[in-house]
Amino acid sequence: MNIHGSCHCGNIAFDLDWPGDAKEIPARACTCTFCQKHGGVWTSNPQGQLSVQVKEPSQVSHYAFGTKTARFHICSRCGAVPVVTSVVEGHTYAVVSVNAFDNVDKAALRQASATFDGETEADRLARRARNWIPQVRFAEGA
Repeated sequence: MNIHGSCHCGNIAFDLDWPGDAKEIPARACTCTFCQKHGGVWTSNPQGQLSVQVKEPSQVSHYAFGTKTARFHICSRCGAVPVVTSVVEGHTYAVVSVNAFDNVDKAALRQASATFDGETEADRLARRARNWIPQVRFAEGA
C-alpha cells in the first residue's frame, strides 16, 4: 500500500511504501513536550520505504532537542511537521506523522500513547533502528 502525506501547504510531501494492505496502522502519540504541543502522532514500518520530496528546501527548518538524536523537519511556511529522521550509525531512519496522511481512513489508525522517558540514548537509537523506516530517500526541488 502506498501512503501519501504532506505538510499543509505541500512543501514537504512523502510517499510511504507500506508492505501489505495496512488494514491497521499503529500510531504512537508521543508524550514528550514537543509532540504534546504539536499533536505529534507517528508511525513507521521497519519493512517500509519512504520517499520525501521537498519543493523549497529554504522553507524547511529543523529542530532537535533533548539528546538531539531526532531531527524534526518543519515546514517554515505552514508550520506542519510531517517527518522526523534519526541517524543511527550513519544510517537514516524515519517516522511520519499520521496527521499528514492524505489517503488513509482514520479508522485504520490504532493510536496508543508512547512514553520514552528514562530511555538511555543507546536504547533510544537501538529502538529506532529496530522500529523506524529504514529506507529513506530525500529529493529537493520542484
